[in-house]
Amino acid sequence: MLNNLSAFADQILFLNLFRYITFRTGGAMITALVISFILGPILIEWLKKHQQGGQPIRDDGPESHILTKAGTPTMGGFLILIALILSTALWADLGNGYIWAALGVTIGYGIIGFIDDYLKVTKRDHKGLSGKLKLFLQIIIALAAALWIMKLTRDPLSTSLAIPFFKDVLLDLGWFFIPFAAFVMVGASNAVNLTDGLDGLAIGPVLIAAAVFGIITYLTGNSVFSNYLQVHYVPGAGELSIFLGALMGASLGFLWYNAPPAMVFMGDTGSLSLGGALGTVSVITKHELVLALVGGLFVLETVSVIVQVISYKLTGRRVFQMAPLHHHFEKKGWAEPTIVIRFWIIATILALAGLATLKLR
Repeated sequence: MLNNLSAFADQILFLNLFRYITFRTGGAMITALVISFILGPILIEWLKKHQQGGQPIRDDGPESHILTKAGTPTMGGFLILIALILSTALWADLGNGYIWAALGVTIGYGIIGFIDDYLKVTKRDHKGLSGKLKLFLQIIIALAAALWIMKLTRDPLSTSLAIPFFKDVLLDLGWFFIPFAAFVMVGASNAVNLTDGLDGLAIGPVLIAAAVFGIITYLTGNSVFSNYLQVHYVPGAGELSIFLGALMGASLGFLWYNAPPAMVFMGDTGSLSLGGALGTVSVITKHELVLALVGGLFVLETVSVIVQVISYKLTGRRVFQMAPLHHHFEKKGWAEPTIVIRFWIIATILALAGLATLKLR
């Protein structure tokens, strides 16, 4: 929206700044952070008032959670969504179709998460929305977004998968691109959801991944830089840097309230939408495989659950004391802040490895 002010740069030279993606990305980040700080205390008090008992705690979870997390309100992801949406609408070019694709998936998954959280709170049951129904709704939204992205992207990238480390390799998936892209979005969404189990655990790696993809979107959307780095140029993708800047600001603002001991949980409202946002951006920029590296921590958490379920069904034995992986370390006696910080370190290392793929061609 504010990018339209650059049309008056001939009269007011300062307004020329609104042409630049870097300036608007910084503006979106600061705006989202300020919104989070202003609305955070108000929203948390409202959630406490209307969620008697806070988020239901699983009986089969770590025993310490019953004592330390009982009564903490959930749906804090609503704060992230408000800050993200308002900041993006203010600073981004709303004529850019990729912005609407990213917002569409983020809002759609946020609504699914909100319904799930609402059912958990009102029914006082940690199960919430049916897993099959939740997955079905996610797939429908992802398929629609994938089709839209395919229409927006020029050939041959529209239906292709780029392979990291190889500058000229494109694997044309044809119409299979749509289910593949949907798988990336749904998978990323649920991977972040599985990681969200400790105070600050999920939002930190989301923030790190958003920063990495903020750089990736800017470079892939710039013909000069993409040519220099020999990555595939995606016209219009650079505008997503503003979306990711807003996501970073909103995540930082939420972390202020979610740092141990958390004043509020993001709930599925936040985790499903944030994962979906990252997955959508990776599809648009043709860095789906890089997301698996940058978001490697989310992959590890997901794999730990899959391994646990398969092992128990086939052998009756558990590989981990409890899944997802962070609960395993809780059971081993690690303190919660220790797990969170060490997982953040792992996420940072993986993010740096993901950035390295931009130059290793």
